[in-house]
Amino acid sequence: MSEQSSHDRQVASWLLLCAAVIFGMILLGGVTRLTHSGLSMVEWKPLMGVIPPLSEQAWQETFEKYRQFPEYQKINRGMSLEGFKSIFMYEYLHRVLGRLIGVIFLLPMLYFAVRQRVRPGLMPKLVVLFFMGGLQGLLGWYMVKSGLVDNPRVSQYRLTAHLGVAVAIYAYMLWLAFDLLFAPQGRHEASTPPFTRWSLSMVALVYVMILSGGLVAGTRAGFAYPTWPMMGDTFIPMGLYATSPAWLAMFEDVTTIQFNHRMFAYLLFVLINVFAFLVYRRVHDGRVRLGVVLLVLALLLQVTLGISTLLLHVPIALAAAHQGGAVLLLSAALFSSHALVQARAASPLSGGV
Repeated sequence: MSEQSSHDRQVASWLLLCAAVIFGMILLGGVTRLTHSGLSMVEWKPLMGVIPPLSEQAWQETFEKYRQFPEYQKINRGMSLEGFKSIFMYEYLHRVLGRLIGVIFLLPMLYFAVRQRVRPGLMPKLVVLFFMGGLQGLLGWYMVKSGLVDNPRVSQYRLTAHLGVAVAIYAYMLWLAFDLLFAPQGRHEASTPPFTRWSLSMVALVYVMILSGGLVAGTRAGFAYPTWPMMGDTFIPMGLYATSPAWLAMFEDVTTIQFNHRMFAYLLFVLINVFAFLVYRRVHDGRVRLGVVLLVLALLLQVTLGISTLLLHVPIALAAAHQGGAVLLLSAALFSSHALVQARAASPLSGGV
């Protein structure tokens, strides 16, 4: 193994570690939302916010601040200090983990840069990731602020944007790690086109599906129709796109949001299975085949989690697993797409579909 290859593996291992922590962050964010804990911290202190209340007096003061805001006044009036501590800790851990991600990304990045272990062209991409992380922190507070006004619920637009940036950081980080770990090896895949454009489309569609799930979460549309495959008594419910203008229903009407999320899921189920079947039959690269098998398995898991979450009235554990399953599905889509891109790069005779 060359020195550069050794350095690439070190950087890739670090990126995979950061991606794993971000995956945990996304799960914790889902639990924080599902336990209605996100509005328990009514201040944003980027530095001092790392230190939680350490005395009974400090807890009382923090609780008193919370009591001045609509969530306590309209939903949690009469909550005890012990009850407040429970929801506070979810949001506190969520914010601390966000700061920890910044540390475990920045310090090793500087170390690798100083020791000249980052291959040429990669450092600007790492800097972009770092600034995306900073944007994510600001966006998180911007989201929380939307629930500290008259309506004690965060904006579904801001929540979806917050989720979308987190997933984009995770996906970009994973792709860079794959670039370092799986360089083209001169393989020859002349017998069939490697479906690269289609695979990238699958990644994009799964990402959009995750954003659709963000709208479902932000509007609590998952509680509206806890039945499947019907929505209530019919497959197509009454009242779809009943807003004025009609397009606004896609973002604000719970019936339309849940219906669209289901239809998108059905479309993805068909497209991914057809894609995986064709690729497995026509592409003989081992990593490509492994990728599409993982993609189908992740899809089946996600469908099972989604239907179970719906029918069981959105239990916290299942709903968080469903959010994690979406990220696993995206990971599998990225892995299979990257394998196809590399197979294409290694094959001068291959085409695209």
